[in-house]
Amino acid sequence: MLYQNLFGRFNFSKALLLGGVCTALLTGCNQSAQDASTTDSATGDAATDMKTVAITAIVEHPALDDVRKGVIDELNEAGFKDGENLTVNFQSAQGNTATAGQIAKQFVADAPDVIVAIATPSAQSVAASTSSIPLVFSAVTDPVAAKLVPKLDGSGTNVTGASDALPYEPQIELMRQIIPDLKNVGYVYSPGEVNSTITLQNLKEKLTPLGINVHEAPAQRSNDIAMAARSLEGKVDMIYTSTDNNVVSAYESLYQIAKESKIPLIASDTSSVERGAIAALGVNYYDLGRETGKIVVRILNGEKAGAIPVYTPQNLDLYVSPTHAKEQGITLSQAVIDKAKEVVE
Repeated sequence: MLYQNLFGRFNFSKALLLGGVCTALLTGCNQSAQDASTTDSATGDAATDMKTVAITAIVEHPALDDVRKGVIDELNEAGFKDGENLTVNFQSAQGNTATAGQIAKQFVADAPDVIVAIATPSAQSVAASTSSIPLVFSAVTDPVAAKLVPKLDGSGTNVTGASDALPYEPQIELMRQIIPDLKNVGYVYSPGEVNSTITLQNLKEKLTPLGINVHEAPAQRSNDIAMAARSLEGKVDMIYTSTDNNVVSAYESLYQIAKESKIPLIASDTSSVERGAIAALGVNYYDLGRETGKIVVRILNGEKAGAIPVYTPQNLDLYVSPTHAKEQGITLSQAVIDKAKEVVE
């Protein structure tokens, strides 16, 4: 009986001891698991703190492509690397405004951190689709006239961006340096693109007092550009082209008409010189993309889009092509060539 009592007490004490050990072990295990879980969760959050930037352009051509590349390079330099902590979704509207609207709606449904819209039609489509997701436009000549922002020094809305607006005086000075007795300027443009109609109005306001006439050549689609240019034969001393997206997309066809008709092409898009213009004084679109990217980075880091002023470039680059000039019936002066940042042969 004594043996049984002692044995029972021993078992009871042993059970208590073992229970305490197990409880301690379990508590420690659970705490370790919780700590590990917390650490994993924190690490996981940092590792999966992905940002998403959706980019759309009304069409793909060298200038707009350079903007997109500049944006992505700037994001990469700032530590936002596509495929690591950043997802970039790019969609082109292929020159179709209805498609631009569809892309805008899809982007809004996807709810990215920032939407970048390159060129006015795409920016207008996105702005019409959201008033909450940050929208950063680029390559928009007049964002106020396009009704994207009410003012340039901070919209107070979800919209900001980078304009490619150019001062007209240097453009006109270049025209007159190349053709000193300039009297008639042809302008091929898309009547449905706000940027282009504003440029037309400004050209008339600036050139008419100088005794220079502006001849309009509207083209609704890229396929109409050659016919519009052909309509200017015998009427103009030169054709001036802006960053009109339909025109730039079909620049090779415009170049062919210029060669055949001996009408010099002068552009405001420097990439157009490689594609047929004899000269261009304009912004560097890759650099514009980098400035656009800086705005996107600021928003990804917590700033409000509406508090960031619209960027407008201050420096213009001159590109010239003596070869294209000769093809189009004129010779560029050495003075003009010497001012060029780049001479395209």
